[in-house]
Amino acid sequence: MVNQLTPTQCRVIGVLLEKEITTPDQYPLSLNALTNACNQKSNREPVMSLSEVEVQNVVDELIALKLVSDEGAFAGRVAKYKHRFCNTQFGSFKLTAQQLAIVCVMLLRGAQTPGELRTRTNRLAEFANVNEVEEVLTQLADLNGDVIVTKLEREPGKRESRYAHLLGDETHSSGEAAVNETRFSGGNDDDRILQLETEVAELKAQLVKLTAKVDSLVSELS
Repeated sequence: MVNQLTPTQCRVIGVLLEKEITTPDQYPLSLNALTNACNQKSNREPVMSLSEVEVQNVVDELIALKLVSDEGAFAGRVAKYKHRFCNTQFGSFKLTAQQLAIVCVMLLRGAQTPGELRTRTNRLAEFANVNEVEEVLTQLADLNGDVIVTKLEREPGKRESRYAHLLGDETHSSGEAAVNETRFSGGNDDDRILQLETEVAELKAQLVKLTAKVDSLVSELS
């Protein structure tokens, strides 16, 4: 499992995964292209307004974590960045096209329902129906011992449960951010109940991840 990523680290990796598939002729990405893609107003939640300096700092962090590489550094050319997150000789994750599509969209947009994921992955991979999305989510919940996604508790008034990735801090996704804002804006009882339910779901997700790590360590020691 990779280290817990910050929201901006998730955004950068998500962008690199997306652009590798959707605009291969422009990949790897320059700092300017990467910044513009991070700040894109469509297909991003929340919308960010990062400077090139901020994106460069994030890229440097990811290079240190061996999750991004600079393809121009060794040839004296303009720096261009590509991910080493998965499906490379350096990455620990080997993902199918469908698994990659779901992880990518989650990194870019946070927790989502299977129906939302099916719609939003249409440029990245094909899913015959929502059931197929749910099958892939089940795979990602136990991918060779790694728990990459988890199912959140269904929100009041919602028909579908959302799924969240466990690669970073999901409290920064748009849904949870809106809940957290009510803590400081005098939200009503329903808002506070929703906040508590969300926090419980997050704690359960962390418990699932910790349990998986403990099981893995026990298996290695036995």
